[in-house]
Amino acid sequence: MQEVTVCEREPKLVFSLSGEIDAENSEEFYAEVSELYSVSPRDIVFECSKLSFIDSTTLGIFVKLFKSVQKDGHSVKLVALQPRLKKLFEICALDKIMEIEG
Repeated sequence: MQEVTVCEREPKLVFSLSGEIDAENSEEFYAEVSELYSVSPRDIVFECSKLSFIDSTTLGIFVKLFKSVQKDGHSVKLVALQPRLKKLFEICALDKIMEIEG
């Protein structure tokens, strides 16, 4: 089960993620983020301190979001990833294209 809390802070769109995002709910996650971004395109920050699990489908969703946002001249930043989740981004070299803090 995942929970996405939206904290719109100018000038960035901040999402606080918690729980698990996997193949079962990743499309719902993508749709929620995409919908809010399309209303007000700007840089996106994902606050991940309470995110406990992601799978390869979710990694793909982050890449899809990154490409869409980057195309518009904005950025995606992930903050407070748990070490084991950060390692997934590093193994896939996604830390080279997305900003990951902490």
